[in-house]
Amino acid sequence: MTQPVLKLSGVTFRWPGRAGFALSVPDFSVAAGESVLLLGDSGAGKSTLLSLICGTLLPESGTILVNGTDITGLSGAGRDRFRAEQIGVIFQQFNLLPFGSVVDNILLPLRFAPQRRGRVADARADAAAICTALGLPGDVFTAKAHTLSVGQQQRVAVARALIGQPPLIVADEPTSALDANSQAAFLDLLFQQKAAQNTALLMVSHDPRLGDRFDRVVGITDIARITRAAA
Repeated sequence: MTQPVLKLSGVTFRWPGRAGFALSVPDFSVAAGESVLLLGDSGAGKSTLLSLICGTLLPESGTILVNGTDITGLSGAGRDRFRAEQIGVIFQQFNLLPFGSVVDNILLPLRFAPQRRGRVADARADAAAICTALGLPGDVFTAKAHTLSVGQQQRVAVARALIGQPPLIVADEPTSALDANSQAAFLDLLFQQKAAQNTALLMVSHDPRLGDRFDRVVGITDIARITRAAA
């Protein structure tokens, strides 16, 4: 049986302070090439869970295996390097370098991930090919990110996550600001490229209408127990 790309076991985390809350995940996994939509309302703990998966937060207990490595045993710098190598992240606000070119933004993860860079023979050519597949015109390849439309910036963010074929893509509400037609077009492109690279996808959203596009839909309360501190 193929091991999952992502597996959380016995994970607990607690934000300090009166306004904090605690999260526990007994068991959750994502298989290689699988697409999973994680649903939950604002403030339900989705972003905390993503931060744990990406290693920007450490759990109090439990294991978080990404592509077979328990990231809870790595140092802070080690988790940063591992995330760059193994996880492509699509942020809700895209987080592009505004005065960097499209190609600079796409290739940025490879600067910190030599193994990921080694998966492509020619990084610039691969970036150009992903841009073409995502419907970005060739004349934007050297354009500054801040000159692009929102839709173009979104596609650059997807290309940046996909470059170097990381085994796991994590997407934090990337369609929240889009209308229905734009959402559909974006997901068409994302799933097309995900399938081409056999990448696993974990996307969080508050919109259950997206569920038909995914292999599996889970609610945050289905996999995690959330408790909030008393006021």
